[in-house]
Amino acid sequence: MKTNYLNLETRALAKHIGISASKVRRVINQIRGRSYEQALMILEFMPYRACYPILQLVSSAAANASHNLGLNKADLIISEAKVDEGTTLKRFQPRAQGRGYPIHKPTSHITIVIKKKST
Repeated sequence: MKTNYLNLETRALAKHIGISASKVRRVINQIRGRSYEQALMILEFMPYRACYPILQLVSSAAANASHNLGLNKADLIISEAKVDEGTTLKRFQPRAQGRGYPIHKPTSHITIVIKKKST
């Protein structure tokens, strides 16, 4: 069986991350299409809370590519990165006179696809 090494890709998926999708998208938009090493540096120094789960996810996708496909981490790019809205946790905050104030805690699903650089 012949393997085509140009189209090899691997993905990592994180579900039910407790951050809203719009806050995660502003970080994801910065790393989409970048190399693995550039993405790590960007995520390391951005001041947003969403950077840490994305950093873990990018590292996981690179480890999947390295272990499962035998690719070198220096040759990887982030070919696809998307964020979908997850389920919303619905909670109530007690208010005056026995009322309840609804609180919606959004979650998000993050997908990172990494593939080998085409040289």
